[in-house]
Amino acid sequence: MLLEVMVEAEKNSLIGPESRLMMEGVLRISEMRAIDIMVASPRIDMIDIEMDRDDLFHQVIDIGHSRYPVFEENRENIIGVLHSKDLHKLQRAPDFSIKALLRNVLYVPESKSLVDLLREFKKSKNHLALVVDEFGRIAGLVTLEDVLEEIVGEIEDEFDTQSSTPDIYTLADKSYRIAGHCSIEEINKAFEVDLLKGKEEEFDTLGGFIAHEIGHVPQKGETFTIDGLKFEVMHARGGAVKWFRLRL
Repeated sequence: MLLEVMVEAEKNSLIGPESRLMMEGVLRISEMRAIDIMVASPRIDMIDIEMDRDDLFHQVIDIGHSRYPVFEENRENIIGVLHSKDLHKLQRAPDFSIKALLRNVLYVPESKSLVDLLREFKKSKNHLALVVDEFGRIAGLVTLEDVLEEIVGEIEDEFDTQSSTPDIYTLADKSYRIAGHCSIEEINKAFEVDLLKGKEEEFDTLGGFIAHEIGHVPQKGETFTIDGLKFEVMHARGGAVKWFRLRL
């Protein structure tokens, strides 16, 4: 009912389309839980506290996240969160302990509503939370950005650079962020491939093509390789993928 009111308000020019989409996002997160948007545990990029310093720096640079859970001995034993911006302290003082840089970990249950999670992020001043299942095991990871994107849409990184097409961006780690509605023709041209070669079906968009190839709607954090191109779902909403990450 409320959604219909907002659509009518837009038609009557009482609100703009961006305002309507944002209000719809607010309504949507009121019905969503942490489990709905988390990155599943096997796909979380973590750092081993025993990792060699050079390997640590390379991993942080290559992946490009701002925060990483840090584990000791096994991935279930998380001892803190490392902010990539703190690594400059290690560069200035090579003998400095990585453990001294770690921040506290915020844990939330799978059932945590996104509205309550937003409050928790604000209260704790954390931007990252580990999601635990009913047995206390790590089920996934969710960030403040993940929640906000459910309201305002994809938030571009300040290091993203747009390529020749508005649907393809080059990221800081030299991977690519590609819109789910990007045309197959644009993908073929940008990466010199022919995704539809030998295919009987015709597809207009990357999202539709990939969903057909893997046999289901891709979920956030899911990865797959098609014709040598390695795709990861960065952001999905309403049963459709909004953004893929492509690594060559």
